Amino acid sequence: MQVLTLVNQKGGVGKTTVALGLAATAWARRLDCLVIDIDPQGNATTGLGVWNPPFSVDHALAEERPGSIASLRATSGWPSENGRPPSVVPATPALAAREPQLMTDPIGANNRLSVALEGINHDLVIIDCPPSLGLLTINGLFAADQALIVTEPGAWASDGVEQILQTVKRISSRRTEPLTVAGVVVNRMGRTRDARYWDEQLRSDHGAMVLPAVRLRAAVTEAAANSLPIHALGTRAGAPEAAAEFDTVFDLIVNCEVSDGV
Repeated sequence: MQVLTLVNQKGGVGKTTVALGLAATAWARRLDCLVIDIDPQGNATTGLGVWNPPFSVDHALAEERPGSIASLRATSGWPSENGRPPSVVPATPALAAREPQLMTDPIGANNRLSVALEGINHDLVIIDCPPSLGLLTINGLFAADQALIVTEPGAWASDGVEQILQTVKRISSRRTEPLTVAGVVVNRMGRTRDARYWDEQLRSDHGAMVLPAVRLRAAVTEAAANSLPIHALGTRAGAPEAAAEFDTVFDLIVNCEVSDGV
């Protein structure tokens, strides 16, 4: 099972958009995908068509309980025809109160999500983190095999990536198994000169770590707003191109085969 955590301490870069795009590729390929939403805003949860869930990932973070994720999974609202709907461990606004409580644990609460994932089996697990480097994100990184950094082609983007890389390095040094970086996704790539400049700056500073860009397209926003995978929009203008871009990123960072799941 591959566990991929999407991170950026800056908000508004479309991290959830990339998480849903990768989940959409898994949907189209009928892979058994689990999305864990640990952002109190819950945008990945609603983007997957789950509303007012009776339980959330907060229950997994409340205490150390091995395998507790198993009882918190819900089936997403994505269509089952032409794809396999991912499972989702939803987020609710109540999750915002969990982080200060985690800080009071005298032993440390960095790995509660990792413990909650014990014994779980999916082809792919995608963890969507909040736009911060607090204990919710730290839990997401401790639970992951790889970190995928999502950024946008804007000022100081390269500095932000460097900050996250240092965080990943520090967390990796505290784990029994190393935490690696799957890459850097440049999201919302526009056609402006400014966007091209900052994209080139990112690639100059971070080299082959920077993956092919995901372009700014209205179809991606429309898919999320309608709680649909981008691949389900068919020939809607920009949808096939966006789906192909997410497929390309997926193929570069995900290595999984179809399993029966548990």
